[in-house]
Amino acid sequence: MSTEVITAPDATSEDESSALSRFLEGFGAPFVHIGREVRGLFHTAFMTGYYVLFRPIRWREVVRQAYEMGNRSLFFVTVVMGFFGLIMVMQTAIQSQKILGDLSVIGALYLQLLFRELGPVITASMIGIRVGTGLAAEIGSMVVTEQVDALRMNDAEPIQYLIVPRMLACIVMAFVLTCIASAFSYITSLLGAYYMFDINPNTYYNTSLMVMGDLVMFVMKTLAFGLIVPVIGCHAGLSAFGGSQGVGLATTRAVVNATLGISFVDFILSAFGFVFIY
Repeated sequence: MSTEVITAPDATSEDESSALSRFLEGFGAPFVHIGREVRGLFHTAFMTGYYVLFRPIRWREVVRQAYEMGNRSLFFVTVVMGFFGLIMVMQTAIQSQKILGDLSVIGALYLQLLFRELGPVITASMIGIRVGTGLAAEIGSMVVTEQVDALRMNDAEPIQYLIVPRMLACIVMAFVLTCIASAFSYITSLLGAYYMFDINPNTYYNTSLMVMGDLVMFVMKTLAFGLIVPVIGCHAGLSAFGGSQGVGLATTRAVVNATLGISFVDFILSAFGFVFIY
């Protein structure tokens, strides 16, 4: 009489495969999330550009949004840039005294750095904090209260109705705020250099290091940052879900993505400038 031996399934191999699948899921989940976020941002940006070019623009709303963004951000941006100018001139002058003993070129160096990097980047970061979070919270609240669904039911595209006016307003006001904040920062640095290090204002105000490429980069970066901040903030708002908690997550996502977007675009434009402009 033959006997059959029944073997139990290999539990160890199943546990190993399950652990491997969990590891791969955990490792790949952030990349999948980043890919979806980037795809959504590009879709929002593309559709916004389409509606700007081929659909009527609500100019009255653009003016209203520009006033809201500029009026409410001016004090915050100028104060931050003013303190930044004082800090930069103080640190630069102290190090220059130790190393070179010559403070005559501090103003020229700071002016060039202000046009190339600090003015557009710091101001755009402040706009991302002030304006980007506001847009994410405003539109996110409209999403969770089903106001955006009501727009769609009335045949109004949310991107055209909500994002386009805010994007155009932010581009204009980003340029205006950057110019004002950069000028204020340079003035405060000039006063700081005069009262703290006895540098003559005529000596500090020095444009010898400035070239046309610095102005070109200033305009390019300012307009680019003014474009990406509202798109990122509005996209975060449109992606909100789950009530007030979802709105809070949307504002956090807007700040993080705006900071990453500004850093990435700044790197791309800086590399482009050093290769083709300077």
